[in-house]
Amino acid sequence: MASELITHTTDASFQSDVIQSDKPVLVDFWAEWCGPCRMIAPILDDVAQAYQGRLQITKVNVDENRDVPGQFGIRGIPTLMLCLLYTSDAADDSLRV
Repeated sequence: MASELITHTTDASFQSDVIQSDKPVLVDFWAEWCGPCRMIAPILDDVAQAYQGRLQITKVNVDENRDVPGQFGIRGIPTLMLCLLYTSDAADDSLRV
């Protein structure tokens, strides 16, 4: 079962959902037919729960959204990409394990 903490983004909303996020975003490039993608889903659910409020996890379906994966050179799935493009006024150690 997918966590309600994990969001889905599209080519159209990637800029606002990921690039302009106020916290780090772990992007999961996936497809419904991908077995390994389904295998890592429970792990992503656990990570979303463990880092709730400190890390956003979002999924990009590569079959429905081809522009963003192409821009980042995604050639195989699953691919996970950690985006640390957010801005912060202070050093943030909140992601330390």
